[in-house]
Amino acid sequence: MLDLRFIRDHPEQVRRAIRAKQLPDALEALDALLIADEGRRLVRSDLEAKQALRNSASKEIGARKRRGEAADELMSQMAEVSVDVKRLEDRDASLAEQIDTLLLEIPNIPHESVPYGASEHDNVVASEHGERRVDDGLLPHWDLPAARRWFDLEAGVAVTGAGFPVFRGPGARLVRGLAGYFLDRLGRAGYEEIVPPLMVNEASAIGTGQLPDKEGQMYAVTGGFYLIPTSEVPVTNLHRGQILDDADLPLRYCAYTPCFRREAGSHGKDVRGLNRVHQFDKVEMVQFTRPEESYDALESMTATAESLLVELGLPFRRLLMCTGDMGFTQAKKYDLEVWSPGQGRWLEVSSISNMESFQANRLGTRSRAGGAAGRGRTEVVHTLNGSALAFPRTIAALVETYQRADGTVALPEVLHAFVGSDVLA
Repeated sequence: MLDLRFIRDHPEQVRRAIRAKQLPDALEALDALLIADEGRRLVRSDLEAKQALRNSASKEIGARKRRGEAADELMSQMAEVSVDVKRLEDRDASLAEQIDTLLLEIPNIPHESVPYGASEHDNVVASEHGERRVDDGLLPHWDLPAARRWFDLEAGVAVTGAGFPVFRGPGARLVRGLAGYFLDRLGRAGYEEIVPPLMVNEASAIGTGQLPDKEGQMYAVTGGFYLIPTSEVPVTNLHRGQILDDADLPLRYCAYTPCFRREAGSHGKDVRGLNRVHQFDKVEMVQFTRPEESYDALESMTATAESLLVELGLPFRRLLMCTGDMGFTQAKKYDLEVWSPGQGRWLEVSSISNMESFQANRLGTRSRAGGAAGRGRTEVVHTLNGSALAFPRTIAALVETYQRADGTVALPEVLHAFVGSDVLA
């Protein structure tokens, strides 16, 4: 959430950001917000004047009574003022609620280094690593004979529905092995491992920006809960409403969870096999940093996710996302895509984003020396998150890259100890 004072002082900058993010509905929200804010300031001015008049009159009434003088006329006038005060208080509360609602509809402002663009076609390839395997005989993962046993899509349809794969035998061990490998590596990189709830309440979803922006992508659960679309949501909410100790920053967390998303994306080859599913596993990184350190943290987090792909031996590229393909909450975002030799295309396996103060303002998360017990001014914190990594497409790229003529799949050395084997067969 952007600071209201910033919006009030820089409305054209916010308007340009909304246009750059291709969010025309937010322009209407911005106009309504500015009108409501101006209206509330006028109401507050009138309310404060009448409250001051009432307080002054109350003292005068008391003084007159102590002197034995009549105060009936003044009391009658103040009764009318009290009615006006109540009316203005109600109007002030109504406008405050309207402003709070409208603030949630204003997107974050892109960082100055983010390229302008209208869609994914305007994203910039920042770097590319590794040599792509090119072989006409390579199969996509859904056509690998053994993989059909490892990733049972039909069973998932029967049990739940399309987009809910079942992993069996070697496939299940690969999922478990990837979780262990990713968490082990992040632990060595200074991330504290978290096992969060898989459901969150509405306040948590609002705090990280899933609501009101992404209602259509979340699974609502009886009782007012939502299944998490990413562990970013519960982990970032660990410090909702808290004042952190500045000396503890940066805070680095990682979490391995299933993730649930209703919208599975586009059609055709984009949704074949493991490309797009409604339930998937992912290891997530989350950081809370000082504002002046957040962009160094973004580069560090991206490098950490890239190092996993290097160790897995998967060719990948880094995309700098343009304004129109970046998302509602992000100030700057990188995507990492792996090469899928069986499909002959790039697959996204990670997004790493700097939210700057956008989430922290929603969450009410700040810092100061000494934390909550400190006496200095509180400072806003910046939050960042990123995948390290999302499993389905990582698995698709792995089995396609390391497939062998006999139908087995060789595993990169870093996974041998975690999977308990050097080959999937």
